[in-house]
Amino acid sequence: MKMFIDCDPGVDDSLAILFALNRPDVEVVGISTSTGNVTAAQGAENALRILKLAGMEGKIPVCAGAEKPLVGEVEDFPDFIHGKNGMGDVELPPTEQKVVDMDVSDFMYQKACEYEGDLVLISLGRMTNLANTLTKYPDYAKKIKRVVAMGGTIYSHGNVSPVVEANIGGDPEAADIAMTAEWDMTLVGLDVTLKTHLTRSDVDKLLRCCLPEKKGMVSFVSEELRYYMNGSRKQNYTMEYSPLHDPLAMVVAVDPSVVHTRKMVTRVECGGTWCRGKVVVDLREQPIEGRFVEHCLDVDSRKALNILFAAFQN
Repeated sequence: MKMFIDCDPGVDDSLAILFALNRPDVEVVGISTSTGNVTAAQGAENALRILKLAGMEGKIPVCAGAEKPLVGEVEDFPDFIHGKNGMGDVELPPTEQKVVDMDVSDFMYQKACEYEGDLVLISLGRMTNLANTLTKYPDYAKKIKRVVAMGGTIYSHGNVSPVVEANIGGDPEAADIAMTAEWDMTLVGLDVTLKTHLTRSDVDKLLRCCLPEKKGMVSFVSEELRYYMNGSRKQNYTMEYSPLHDPLAMVVAVDPSVVHTRKMVTRVECGGTWCRGKVVVDLREQPIEGRFVEHCLDVDSRKALNILFAAFQN
């Protein structure tokens, strides 16, 4: 599988990226970043350091993208969940690899052309880069094989408002553009990520069972998850576990059998106070104008976690 990752690393982004890099059936051909958990520039630096940790320094290009949403300005970063540096304040060694000196839309389109018809696009943050590329290059969507995105909620509650998930809420206009584009999109939202619990016990077991050559990566994940799980405890009153957001989207990309889905006509609410950023689906016989998006509504959480852990053991 040829994969392009758009992200905002981000503790859970870090684990998702490392999972993809350790899957023998996945070839990551590019990474782009946008503002979200940290600035796009900080996210790109984090991605470069993660590549070095995985022994992939200089092998996968990284491009920094949008530093603000399509409308409005950037709000405060969620430091209490991801730390000041986005990686639970765990410091990885610097790398000599530099970010690609290109407009992110040009970079994303270039990769789509290079792997036309084969490229799977993984969206782990706000969809600003996707929207900008779709606007600049109207044929971009037709070059992508499929899109798997972490974001939204249909029947579950939100995490930044009563009904809104953070990635979609961070740039509703961009998400609406992405969800109405002419491509095959699967949305992995809070309906399934909140049901998939990554526990401290799971991480400790992985530390004991991982391959020796992958110990450094797992140790890093273990340390940054300490901060992340503490943030989850403050936000959601969880004890010794956190929901599995971005890594679950990665798992779904490589093995869709872990989720049950339904395709529904979908738009994003771009107005209002409490509902700005809400993913809206219409099941009526004559629905609103929109495209069908595949939504994950249930998950085999243990199978998903086993697939995630296997990448560091096999």
